[in-house]
Amino acid sequence: MSEKLRVGILGGTGMVGQRFIALLENHPWFEVTTIAASERSAGKTYKEAVGGRWKMATPMPKKVENLVVMNVNEVEKVASQVDFVFSAVDMTKEEIKRIEEEYAKTETPVVSNNSAHRWTPDVPMVVPEINPEHMKVIDFQRKRLGTTRGFVAVKPNCSIQSYAPVLTAWKEFEPYEVVVTTYQAISGAGKTFKDWPEMVENIIPYIGGEEEKSEREPLRIWGEIKDGVIVPATSPVITCQCIRVPVLNGHTAAVFVKFRKNPDKEQLLEKLVSFKGVPQELGLPSAPKQFIQYLEEDDRPQVNKDIDFENGMGISVGRLREDKVYDWKFVGLSHNTVRGAAGGAVLCTELLKEQGYITAK
Repeated sequence: MSEKLRVGILGGTGMVGQRFIALLENHPWFEVTTIAASERSAGKTYKEAVGGRWKMATPMPKKVENLVVMNVNEVEKVASQVDFVFSAVDMTKEEIKRIEEEYAKTETPVVSNNSAHRWTPDVPMVVPEINPEHMKVIDFQRKRLGTTRGFVAVKPNCSIQSYAPVLTAWKEFEPYEVVVTTYQAISGAGKTFKDWPEMVENIIPYIGGEEEKSEREPLRIWGEIKDGVIVPATSPVITCQCIRVPVLNGHTAAVFVKFRKNPDKEQLLEKLVSFKGVPQELGLPSAPKQFIQYLEEDDRPQVNKDIDFENGMGISVGRLREDKVYDWKFVGLSHNTVRGAAGGAVLCTELLKEQGYITAK
């Protein structure tokens, strides 16, 4: 590709915005040329606007340090500078819905990390290995918005990444009842231990809205397009508890599954490790070569050892064993701010480019 597509980051000073900037530093297809944030950051260089709040383990990329932050609410002005935008704005749900559609109506594609549009019927919510065909609903969304190029696409919640891919790999065995408990890192709330000292040596058994997302969003991913909208699947039934734990990055899930068919362990493992999708077939830049790995050791997966598998884009699974009440149980682990947030959105955008939905203006 001779010329990289110009990327804008909406909400670029927050933790997810920072993760976008870090992930895109050396991207072969995309280049961050514009950063937009709140009015209080506008007019400052990115380095000045972020100050001492850079939360990534790697240094702030030199290319963005002196970019002058734009006002995210100056939609036409920001949109004129870019080919598409990533959205990580910190606003109310209604404000996010409004501003993302405003950008789309400037004929600027929006790939969002936010939850606001996840249940808008004609907005695709995609894990590229699972439901790439859902991007086709964009054609119907464009008719509603009156656009030829602009649209909104979203990625799902970070909490489901450690188990929804596993259940997808086992689809032919017909899982019909699932119990999940997630143990979620503090970066999922945009925090570090410095920001949130109350989390040190502590567990909080409540994350607002998270259980509903964890139970419902997989069903939308497994749904199908009918009459121009995504109709969610009705099975399996998922019940979930979500717990905040004193870990910086990495969401772990303990999962129990009932199947209509009766797979043995070898069948389950074979489906896990062989599972791949369109990103692997196309060799997309951010796609993990091995989407799901299985770890045989009794004490794996562990955050400290396994969170960066495939640069944080792979899923780690362990402790698969038969259960006395359910059929099988396992533990899954995913990187919540890479696969579960910015990295997942970047992979969605690579897929959209390959499908022809995102091009240079």
